Amino acid sequence: MHHHPSRAAIVAGLVLTAVGATIPASAVAQSKAAASPTSPARVLNARWGGHCTYDRLVIDVQGSAPSVSVSRVGSLHYDPSGKKVPLAGKYFLSIRLSPAVAHDSAGRSVYHGPRLVKIPLTKLKGLALTGDFEGVVSFGTAFQTKPTYKVSKLHSPERVVVDFNHANQCH
Repeated sequence: MHHHPSRAAIVAGLVLTAVGATIPASAVAQSKAAASPTSPARVLNARWGGHCTYDRLVIDVQGSAPSVSVSRVGSLHYDPSGKKVPLAGKYFLSIRLSPAVAHDSAGRSVYHGPRLVKIPLTKLKGLALTGDFEGVVSFGTAFQTKPTYKVSKLHSPERVVVDFNHANQCH
């Protein structure tokens, strides 16, 4: 049997085109999804206030409020350097927001709040911006007595709230 070279080339071309069209299409869809994920929240500010039975930390964000994790730590360190944060206290909490950034696409800071501050409230004694690294913005808080806390999210405008309970100061 005699094979016609142009017919074999056409069949091979069609097979390669069909296979090639299938694989890159899924690869293109995956790369587009990876290139345009949901934008992380931008952390703009942190502020606080004292109330009769709690101190409140408010972290203002632009975009959807990110996930928040709070953990007790023995000391505070800057992320990613590991350098110790110079906040006085006996107890510390690390507050991590993710996915979140405190900078714009050009790398300029969009965070206008305090970076390291002593706070003279009943419970909350200090706050530090400890990191803006790999989609996580982190804060450290300092206390003289063991803190109990509650995390919530408030909307319009978007913000993350951490309340630190204490005895009633408004007798």
